[in-house]
Amino acid sequence: MDITRRYFVQRAGAFSAGFAGLSLFNLGTGTAMARSTAGIDLDDPVGYGPLIPDSKGVFDLPSGFTYAVISRFGDEMSDGLLTPGLHDGMAAFPGLGERAVKTILICNHEIEQPLHGPVGPFGANGERLGKIAKEALFDAGPLALGGTTTLIYDTRTKKVEREFLSLAGTSRNCAGGPTPWNSWLTCEETVARAGDGGVGGLLQDHGWVFEVPAATESVLLNPQPIKAMGRFNHEAVCVDPRTGIVYLTEDREDGLIYRFLPKTRGRLADGGRLQALKIKGTARARLRNWGTSDAQAGGADFPTGVAVDVEWIDLRDIEAPGDDLRIRGFEAGAAMFARGEGMWFGKGAAYWACTNGGRKKLGQIWKYVPSPSEGTNNESDQPAKLTLFVESSDSSIIANADNITVAPWGDLIGCEDNDRGVQHLFGITPQGKVYRLGKNSGSKSELAGATFSPDGSTLFVNIQKPGATLAITGPWAKRTGPE
Repeated sequence: MDITRRYFVQRAGAFSAGFAGLSLFNLGTGTAMARSTAGIDLDDPVGYGPLIPDSKGVFDLPSGFTYAVISRFGDEMSDGLLTPGLHDGMAAFPGLGERAVKTILICNHEIEQPLHGPVGPFGANGERLGKIAKEALFDAGPLALGGTTTLIYDTRTKKVEREFLSLAGTSRNCAGGPTPWNSWLTCEETVARAGDGGVGGLLQDHGWVFEVPAATESVLLNPQPIKAMGRFNHEAVCVDPRTGIVYLTEDREDGLIYRFLPKTRGRLADGGRLQALKIKGTARARLRNWGTSDAQAGGADFPTGVAVDVEWIDLRDIEAPGDDLRIRGFEAGAAMFARGEGMWFGKGAAYWACTNGGRKKLGQIWKYVPSPSEGTNNESDQPAKLTLFVESSDSSIIANADNITVAPWGDLIGCEDNDRGVQHLFGITPQGKVYRLGKNSGSKSELAGATFSPDGSTLFVNIQKPGATLAITGPWAKRTGPE
């Protein structure tokens, strides 16, 4: 069965309240927030206090906070399949017809065989593959073991009610983003082609975005890629609930930021236009702040806290069999970013992380405020604004932000993914102050998928390798001040 509008319309009302709850504040208001991390004092009592070492050696949290492991690689799920590993991007939705305590959690699994070993849902030798219909696989090749799982969680009882596979046969599902019509857009961070892996390898081209409904029961769809959203090394997306426009990141050191203008709001499969972000009046701007290398190529340091006007350029041949979409877009004038990764829409603005952007390659976080006439012929009269919100200059403060989300009280919450072997969950206030919220004390694995339950009681976060989801609760109200 193809994804159709009826899956989403039934759930749109329930999701609207939850989505708004994650968008209560517009980060970056005021005059002093957008800044470098130089001089930031983590001892400044703006967050929840120091992290307390976990006696179980899994995850350190501030005093008063607790976690529970609610999903773990290799456990049997409700559908008889195994929980895949490499948990990555994730979002939470309210259960249809349920009180807010019921959360639908959709999780990506960044599996790319054979690189990561037997971590898929069907067992080491594919012995459980017969539990699903072949038509439920986008790619029936044995190397396409990525996809998504859905977990139903009760925040009142703190119990998992069921967990099941919700997308199958894709590859390297890294991040994505929720939609206002109650679905999850999952992105393939790969440009692998049919035939890769040799005989018995991939049977389809990959590098697409897929839409997964927030369903409470297992309904494996016939997966259909949204090809109008382009084929490239996708990472994350976010949707402006006012316009239905989708914004996309690309995990490349010379990547672009994209915008998808759907023909029909809420029906992405109907097609639309794909565009790339351009700094108005400046062609081929290099926004990585990599110093000499970029300066010699015509780039310049981009300061924090300075808003510039933006325009968008149309792209052609977006299915890009040669993986050259970003190259052609840059040549046409689009701006270059350093590994665009996590992305989230707060009230009135989109935020995205560039994992190794900045002078010290420790990461940047950008803020984009759409035009009041976004996506129309009149947007040039009041152009959208782009601001470098934060650039890290100290690895002890933020070391390579990846997935991000917006907390119910308005802070930006981010996950680190670096090669230092120390991964933190951190918060950034609307004034640009940084605090620690958690630490992976059990391994060197990156953190991913931070997202809040619709009722605001629970923060979910993933430890990617080998794969686990934590549900974190505690005195969130302590962090309600204006700092």
